[in-house]
Amino acid sequence: MPSLLFVCLGNTCRSPLAEGALCAEAARRGLDLTVDSAGTGDWHAGEAPDRRAQATARRHGVDVSGLRARQVSPDDFRRFDHVIALDHENLANLRALAPADATAQLSLLLDWVPGRAGQAVADPWFGDEAGFETAWADVSAAARAIADRLAD
Repeated sequence: MPSLLFVCLGNTCRSPLAEGALCAEAARRGLDLTVDSAGTGDWHAGEAPDRRAQATARRHGVDVSGLRARQVSPDDFRRFDHVIALDHENLANLRALAPADATAQLSLLLDWVPGRAGQAVADPWFGDEAGFETAWADVSAAARAIADRLAD
């Protein structure tokens, strides 16, 4: 069973949205995946996703309210097949945090989407609802692309 970990800075906006989008897409397609999310920072450990992220996911039929933020751990680099950063800063942080015996493949989320390699999912934290809708569009496109690739 493929396993994927989505990582942003605090694990309250983008990465829980990505987790929710992929879980919903996998369920829709009947794919058996292990999906989780984490942050490179620990500021929000134990907290539910940002209320704006929850509202955005809910508008798209996905409930992320039960998720809780956590910080990435060294074991994550061995436990997951793919550790996927939502932006370049977090990808650099993950490369620095990865232990010598890491087995996970590191990538940017939008690297999975044809024509979007190298692009980051913009952080909506300091913006308004529109930023969360943009992030949802990006993570949903990635969820579909990931499901396409893993279903082959």
